[in-house]
Amino acid sequence: MTLDFPFDERPLQRVRPMKAAFITEPGPADSIQIAEQPDPTPGPGQVLIRVYASAINPIDTYIRSGAIAMDLPQPFVPGCDAAGVVENVGPGVKRFTIGDRVWCTNQGLLGRQGTLAELIAVEEGWVFKLPEPVPYEDAAACALVGVTAHLGLFREAQLSPGESILVIGGSGGVGSMVVQMAAAKGARVITTAGSEAKAQVCRDLGAEEVILYNEESIAEKTKAFASDGVNVFWETRREPDFDVAVDLLAGRGRMVLMAGRDARPAFPVGPFYVKECSLHGFVMFKATPMEMKTAAEDISNWLASGKLSANISARFTLEEAAQAHALQESATLEDSSQLAGKIIVNLNT
Repeated sequence: MTLDFPFDERPLQRVRPMKAAFITEPGPADSIQIAEQPDPTPGPGQVLIRVYASAINPIDTYIRSGAIAMDLPQPFVPGCDAAGVVENVGPGVKRFTIGDRVWCTNQGLLGRQGTLAELIAVEEGWVFKLPEPVPYEDAAACALVGVTAHLGLFREAQLSPGESILVIGGSGGVGSMVVQMAAAKGARVITTAGSEAKAQVCRDLGAEEVILYNEESIAEKTKAFASDGVNVFWETRREPDFDVAVDLLAGRGRMVLMAGRDARPAFPVGPFYVKECSLHGFVMFKATPMEMKTAAEDISNWLASGKLSANISARFTLEEAAQAHALQESATLEDSSQLAGKIIVNLNT
């Protein structure tokens, strides 16, 4: 069997300690340091991964800055997502062997070290097989956002073939995954975009209709698309307008929330319960390993078959990790237009 090792690298041939991006206390992006660190040793049930690609997510910047307070190991390596090759396995690992191509997510959270390091030790339950044709960058780019989309669509909203779904922000990190997965499921997808270029991206991802929200009414276009209302309303904005959402939902429609930690909008109780709607709030990092495994198997298969594609906007080296964090922060906190997809950090190059 031929293994896909970039630059002819092979496991277990290390001549120096690994490099990692880390912080010693919460702070701005430029508080990230790059230096050699001791190689991690996989403990019982852990997989040691040589990382070739990691992705930057908004939550990585929130934890690094201290906006979300968590107990952090010292020093702390940020990052949720990674893809690479199994370098070694700890006692009791059954699903993986040295040389396996893998990806993982849900790291850098709840006391776990993150993925912006050349080597990472990850609990076996958070690690998933990566099919041979899929590039490491694509797997890392689709990890957290893909699992988030899958959980929201299928565990929460239970989207079925033939149903309609309105996705707010279909070219964003999670939104682009939702559009593709819903289309792969056989749903009718309508989404929103801020420009014609982003609208074309959404069409290419499988959206049947795209609303240019700076020029067109979301409500009017959605009602023209689904006269009886949409079955699922996927909300990505921090301040949901529940009056509009409930009005656009069909009877027994489901609304999925994945943002707005501090939001306190008004809620139209009467119309909501009379239409027998349901509201689903969830966070990906509270999913069980088995729930994530279910999502990961679909994601890997869809990536390998071409039904799911990564939306990568920018690439950085490990030494540029602070710049990658700064770019992500400008997009999420300042609503910058510089970013239209995922940020990837390449390692072990």
